[in-house]
Amino acid sequence: MNEVSLKKLIQGLFLLLAVSLALPLQAQSLGDIPASQRERLLPQLEAATQASSASEADAAASEAQSNTNRQTGTYGPILTEDQKAELTPFGAGLFEGGFRGLRSDGLNPDYRVLPGDQITLRLWGAMELDRVLPVDAQGNIFIPSVGPVQVEGVTHAQLDAIVKSAVRKVYPDNVSVYTNLQGVQPVAVFVTGFVNKPGRYVGVPSDSVLYLLDQASGINPDLGSYRNITLRRDGKVIAELDLYDFILKGDLQHPQLQDGDTVFVERRGPAITVLGDVGQFHVFELKDGPLMGARLTEMAPLLPGVSHALIRGKRGVEPYSGYLRLAQFKATALADGDEVIFLADQRADSLVVQLEGAYLGRSYYVVPKGTSLHELLNEVAVNPEETAYESISIRRKSVAERQKEALDESLRRLETTYLGASSSTAEESAIRAREAELISQFVREARQVEPNGRLVVAHQGKLVDIRLQDGDVITLPQRTDSILVSGEVYIPQSLVYVPGRAVSDYIEAAGGFSQHADDDHILIARQNGEVRDAGEVPLRPGDQILVLPKVETKNLQIASTVTQILYQIAVATRVALDL
Repeated sequence: MNEVSLKKLIQGLFLLLAVSLALPLQAQSLGDIPASQRERLLPQLEAATQASSASEADAAASEAQSNTNRQTGTYGPILTEDQKAELTPFGAGLFEGGFRGLRSDGLNPDYRVLPGDQITLRLWGAMELDRVLPVDAQGNIFIPSVGPVQVEGVTHAQLDAIVKSAVRKVYPDNVSVYTNLQGVQPVAVFVTGFVNKPGRYVGVPSDSVLYLLDQASGINPDLGSYRNITLRRDGKVIAELDLYDFILKGDLQHPQLQDGDTVFVERRGPAITVLGDVGQFHVFELKDGPLMGARLTEMAPLLPGVSHALIRGKRGVEPYSGYLRLAQFKATALADGDEVIFLADQRADSLVVQLEGAYLGRSYYVVPKGTSLHELLNEVAVNPEETAYESISIRRKSVAERQKEALDESLRRLETTYLGASSSTAEESAIRAREAELISQFVREARQVEPNGRLVVAHQGKLVDIRLQDGDVITLPQRTDSILVSGEVYIPQSLVYVPGRAVSDYIEAAGGFSQHADDDHILIARQNGEVRDAGEVPLRPGDQILVLPKVETKNLQIASTVTQILYQIAVATRVALDL
């Protein structure tokens, strides 16, 4: 292929891509661009299509492969790097709240008095006394004229009653008693094992083990156990703690801390990675014993509708995978290192579709899968004088997504083509800078556009019978005698339809073209969702006349690209985006 032929082929490919993105999704032809432009482009389009069909197919296949989230030789989705970074042990969030800065004063009602604590005692009446009494090593406070009173192990709530009882044994009458736990003796506790910063940390006896673990910067996420934590005193285990019980049930009971206690975090037990249709991906730790799927489903926050579980891992040295119904999975033994992907893999036998516009009866219908548009409409009652049944259309989510993808691709190409180009002179550079600012603003506004996903199913008063999809919104438009004039006119408004009146007459009645109007690009949007050039179709009641803005640039390539994008937006939204 010589250089001239190659150049023509490349031009043809770019032309094909630009025109295809400008076409509305309801059309498979060039019928929605002006006739003059269509006649000029059609020969080049056909030639480019024949020369490039094979290469386009290869490119499409390559792009589809690059966009997939699966890899050859694997089962199930492959996590992105961001998802891998977010994959944390279940329970790791306990140490992200920062309760390191919160200190307990130990004066809660359940606090039990220990040697070294300070108690304020006031007596008045037949005997006067106002002192701060320490709790001695035997657990007593010594009250003059009364003697020692055992208070070690007494709760803060019980302290006042115990002291009053002891005083009234000596002074039964005319003595009033007041007690208050003024301060508690701090304790130093060792936190060790698989924590991020093992060490000796100071707290108060009533502190929770969680406070001390947070002081040690939390449990090591790769090695530490959230389910096997022990509190040790004098070489003996006095409490075994499971943080899953705290997370799932709010239960975390352990004895009051004493000076010299040790909080020890054991090595993490068998771990299962949970992905798929769950509230959040996590690594779940299972305690020793039979590792059954039922135990995992009790902890993992499954989303509604989950029906299957995909297991992959190893059994010995051999790779293992299994795809089970949820009931089977619960009775299946798991192994350390397994990855479980929960999936909602039930195929619904029915569809839910919605009606909007002018109709009689209910708005939602549940129909069997495979129901066609005609079959549904046979069940819908309408008033022929109120409903323009010949102009029915469908709003479909998948169509809106394709429209959005096409628009985003066109905008990306516009930015790449223009904003990345260089300038040869200072004057050209200044002009391009001003145009670049306008184009950037236009791209920002255009990216905010939300296509309506309108699927045209009516043509010349007849409805194409198509299969319905779940979530379809079927529009039965209200019969009207008005014409809506919008876009680049001075007074956008609705006007009464008059047979024989031309498009220009309605535009004049709306104040005429604005200074930004492109009088060569006027569209007619029908009630059935079809969008056509104003010079190609006669007006009908219910039509919308849409005047597009003029692209103010001397760069013909940019003007052509922006004009095509404006066509896309007008087709997808029935709105003329202002430049």
